[in-house]
Amino acid sequence: MFGGPPRERADAARNRSLLLAAAEGLFAERGIDHVSMDDIARAAGVGKGTLYRRFGDKSGLGIAILDDRERDLQDAILGGPPPLGPGASPAARLHAFADAYLSYLDRNLDLVVMSETASPGARYRTGVYAGWLWHVQLLLSAGGWERPRVLAACLLGALSADLHRHLRAEGTPHREVEAALHDLIDRLIGER
Repeated sequence: MFGGPPRERADAARNRSLLLAAAEGLFAERGIDHVSMDDIARAAGVGKGTLYRRFGDKSGLGIAILDDRERDLQDAILGGPPPLGPGASPAARLHAFADAYLSYLDRNLDLVVMSETASPGARYRTGVYAGWLWHVQLLLSAGGWERPRVLAACLLGALSADLHRHLRAEGTPHREVEAALHDLIDRLIGER
């Protein structure tokens, strides 16, 4: 039987839930940079080895925590109301995606930065990034724009968490970032 006996699977699921809840609570209380893997294992009442085997490092924990939060945005893109969901023009959907992703970044900035910058190129190796790239690329293709994959990567570059953390640290107001991003989208894709 795959995955071991049912009791082992239940224990693994319980440990995963305990670890994620402990990590979320400690990250919210102290900030990501002030929480160690030892702190998380201790708070969850789980062995350090279990934590490392399951997630590898804090970045792996961050990705797991973000998984549910990203799923809500993915669901809205795939089946929510327009303009974020199907039924609007590709350009309108791109603008709606930019707004939704900026809101997502605002709520989860430290976790997203950690998951995207854990190692060189970490952002581009995640399934989440591949999903966003695929979505934007499909919208660009549907709109008839040339070089949709490269253009999609450029648009997503403007949505990197590290860039937004930098802009926030500089004191750039959210509404200015949002307006600039919409200007960028308009200039890159033009009116179709």
